[in-house]
Amino acid sequence: MTARIGRRHYAPHTHDEYAIGVTVDGLETMRYRGEKIYSAAGSVVVVEPGEAHTGGPARPEGFAYLCLYPGADLLGAATAAEPGPVPAEPHFRHPIIDDVRLGEALRLAHRALRLGEDPLEGETQLLGVLGALVERHAVHRPKAAPQRGRPDAARIARQVAARLSDELTAPPTLAEMAADLELSRYQLLRAFRDAVGMPPYAWLAQHRVTRARALLDAGHRPAEAAMLVGFADQAHLTRWFRRVLGVTPGAYRNSVQDVTTRRPAS
Repeated sequence: MTARIGRRHYAPHTHDEYAIGVTVDGLETMRYRGEKIYSAAGSVVVVEPGEAHTGGPARPEGFAYLCLYPGADLLGAATAAEPGPVPAEPHFRHPIIDDVRLGEALRLAHRALRLGEDPLEGETQLLGVLGALVERHAVHRPKAAPQRGRPDAARIARQVAARLSDELTAPPTLAEMAADLELSRYQLLRAFRDAVGMPPYAWLAQHRVTRARALLDAGHRPAEAAMLVGFADQAHLTRWFRRVLGVTPGAYRNSVQDVTTRRPAS
């Protein structure tokens, strides 16, 4: 994905996959892991799956960036020398990486994939840049810190998220989910916030955006995608899509179609 952001700021959100990008113009500011950080042009940005974060321009002129969203299995396998089980998810202690060569390699891989003139070349560049990222900047994942609040908050959050995902278009109420888990609504909300960093309604909206993105990739129109994932209408999808990804569903779909039409016929 490529995007230019003016004055708009992202709402707190997460991704199911890694978000690996490079700032190409301007200055971005983010709140990530409790800190306010900045990404200047040329900086590589790595956001890990499930990490709540915000983002937006640090200056009035805005910023531009490009981004890839590789799954944990792809990134974990990027440096596997021998066949076998996929290694553990790579961990990045710092989300902003000042590595000019890596940023340029990422930009070139992104361009090759976007243009689609030689899919094999694009695939090779992608794996090369992901491997370099992991080799140079990934570290062993630290031991989990003691959880705040309810010790079973993560379990409660997983159960709530699974149910919301299963009942995407007609989600249960907080009261229904709390009753099934033998909790009060306040206990459920507190546990979910502690584990995920946002309330269930925000997680559900972002999960719907993820599902809608896959439908747009497959060729569905934004109005169809909105209906299929449970948004009230296309406008509701557009509001959340822009909050999470920075572009409208129509602009995103057009960019996907542009890549498809540029690829050589098989």
